[in-house]
Amino acid sequence: MARLTDKAAGAVGSLGEYLAEQRRHAQLSLRQLSDLAGVSNPYLSQIERGLRKPSADVLQQLAKALRISAETLYVRAGILDPDESPEGTKASGVVDAVLLDPALNERQKRVLLDVYTSFVRENQTPA
Repeated sequence: MARLTDKAAGAVGSLGEYLAEQRRHAQLSLRQLSDLAGVSNPYLSQIERGLRKPSADVLQQLAKALRISAETLYVRAGILDPDESPEGTKASGVVDAVLLDPALNERQKRVLLDVYTSFVRENQTPA
């Protein structure tokens, strides 16, 4: 197996640790998450241990299964710049905080972000 560069290995390790933490928080076993995400149990184990770097598609499947933001996983995997949103605009710390808050369910996160976005739009000066 090819060795990852130090920087890539650090990012993947941090991604794996984050995924394992999110899996435990969701009270899922490795096998349960692999079934929900449609990836093999050994492959998921390797991702969590930082031995494999998953594709964006696999990250999307894992995010959906864990009910977390795929963008958060993309940033942790080094696919997205942490300072940029998918639209290319600067991301807000508020958005990240809401998306990462484990005390909120998906519906609550969506409602909070909708309200926040409407306030930001309302306060923007016309160009």
